[in-house]
Amino acid sequence: MNTPCYTMAMDLGVCQLRNFSISFLSSLLSAESSRVQLDNSSSGASVVAIDNKIEQAMDLVKSHLMYAVREEVEVLKEQIKELIERNSQLEQENTLLKTLASPEQMAQFQAQVQTGSPPTPQTAATPGPRQRSSLGTGEP
Repeated sequence: MNTPCYTMAMDLGVCQLRNFSISFLSSLLSAESSRVQLDNSSSGASVVAIDNKIEQAMDLVKSHLMYAVREEVEVLKEQIKELIERNSQLEQENTLLKTLASPEQMAQFQAQVQTGSPPTPQTAATPGPRQRSSLGTGEP
């Protein structure tokens, strides 16, 4: 039975679990059906036994799927936590940069945002009025 498996861990695990469960269920059914063919007199009991095996297999599949889902939820919760922390960091950095930028730099930035053009290297490297450097001028 060829089914497409996906690259995400959750999808791959579910696909592998599904293939395992189908194989497991098939082996249970084929073993049980061979008994049914040999002993037609107990067909009612065999049907009940088959139903019980199917129910056990489905419970096994359900428990494996629930475990896989819980595991994936924990991974996603951790990723969300990291992204929230990173977003907070970037917001703080953005606020700090806005306070340090000169009005001319802010106006130039707004113009670049509106036109969609990337900042020029010269503009990005130009320090604000509070951060003037004396490098290369001979001053201490």
